[in-house]
Amino acid sequence: MPIFFSPYVLSVYVALQEKGLPFTLKTVDLNSGEHLQPSWQGYALTRRVPVLEIDGFELSESSAITEFLEESFAPPQWERIYPHDVQKRARARQVQAWIRSDLMPIREERSTDVVFAGVKKGPLSEAGKASAEKLFATAGSLLSHGKQNLFGEWCIADCDLALMLNRLVLNGDEVPEALAEYATFQWQRASVQRFYRAFREAFLLKNGP
Repeated sequence: MPIFFSPYVLSVYVALQEKGLPFTLKTVDLNSGEHLQPSWQGYALTRRVPVLEIDGFELSESSAITEFLEESFAPPQWERIYPHDVQKRARARQVQAWIRSDLMPIREERSTDVVFAGVKKGPLSEAGKASAEKLFATAGSLLSHGKQNLFGEWCIADCDLALMLNRLVLNGDEVPEALAEYATFQWQRASVQRFYRAFREAFLLKNGP
């Protein structure tokens, strides 16, 4: 499984694209445990992908990376990836932290190969159903304003929330219509589609058509 299967790599990739920053991407074979080898660049950090290296500085954990990028390449010179309003910005970070720390049954039963490789999974367990209901309730509350983005203008938390919803949408699970439409809309963003195309090229090169 290449690095592209990581939802956290997606988040950082999209952030870099939105900022318009040039970068090179190095893949890591997660299946073989390459990220757990002392020779790997990120081993001394958290032994997790992604890792950002910039001017000799290395940083892991996707939300830390996206916040670092927002502060280091700040608006208005660079595109904004977090809301300008301090409360909305805090809420966006809350959404990111929640998605990364909760909803484990969904992450286990609807892995990202559903999203990026078209794999179909069986029915959700009872724990999976309960986790999905929590996701729907929370996302529904956040999007109760009826707009296409969480906080008016797009932010990186939209990408993260849409990916979590698309684990279910793209598997064919029953998802409230408004949330399915939100996830589908977010998935069409140019930076997300660039990631998907990059993934497809790497996936086909490794596995064939």
